[in-house]
Amino acid sequence: MNDDLRVVFESRNRQSCADRALVLSSLQIPYQMIDDGGSCALIVPAAFSAKAYTELQLYEEENPPVQPRPKRKIEYQDAAPGVVGYVFVVCLIAGMAGYSFFQSNWFVAGRVDGALIRNGEVWRLFTALTLHSGVKHLLSNIVFGVFFGLFAGRLLGSGIAWLAIVLAAATGNALNTMLLDATHRSIGASTAVFAALGLVAGYVWFSKLMPQERWSNRFGPIVGGLALLMYTGTGGENTDIGAHLLGFVSGFGAGLILTRLGTLPQDTRTQLIAGATAFGLIFVSWAVALGV
Repeated sequence: MNDDLRVVFESRNRQSCADRALVLSSLQIPYQMIDDGGSCALIVPAAFSAKAYTELQLYEEENPPVQPRPKRKIEYQDAAPGVVGYVFVVCLIAGMAGYSFFQSNWFVAGRVDGALIRNGEVWRLFTALTLHSGVKHLLSNIVFGVFFGLFAGRLLGSGIAWLAIVLAAATGNALNTMLLDATHRSIGASTAVFAALGLVAGYVWFSKLMPQERWSNRFGPIVGGLALLMYTGTGGENTDIGAHLLGFVSGFGAGLILTRLGTLPQDTRTQLIAGATAFGLIFVSWAVALGV
């Protein structure tokens, strides 16, 4: 290369230089790439500089720089009423079931029973969510329910989040009942816990609340949700893995539906109505189950 050289491109980004060097190489334009550690430059003989400028300009027009999308602003909601209500309901029913209020066996009346649900006792899909086999079972579901419920409530508001969780959890119980033998029986809020996890993962993913430029960010909510499901929802001798998985899937679907509905109302009245509806579903289901 002669001594009469021209700089045709300069950048602090070495990859940008390398990309344009490939353009020059493909056109058989002689060049040198100079890198001083802080920036790099492409130089060509003066006789080729006009052609190099033109070709690099065409390359710029055909390959405009990718502009990152502005981050979506998230207006976080008050999640406290939802998790307080969740803890209150499961603890209240645990106490009432333990003392056999209304002279009833709450576990027999409210547990998931495949045969009875298939015969029309669909209220069991809701009542079973509030029953627990002991203190350890109850505390475990309280801890994880509060944890995942906080995230859901912060994104959607307490009322909408917990209505979606209750409906998704009941759907998960229904799917699990249809897929398993009619003799299948289960209790516990864990289906609701993983419905909450699925709801958060689905809503974050479908709403594209995370940056979309990198695959790890695009699929992060799904990968993270599945990782938590595998870590917290598949251990223990009496773990109903099917209910956990289908609760997560149903919650994920609920996240999709809520996203497709567009901007969700955030006013207090709507949240109260949604929360009261969630509570009402549980209350009415138990009233029917106990015959009161």
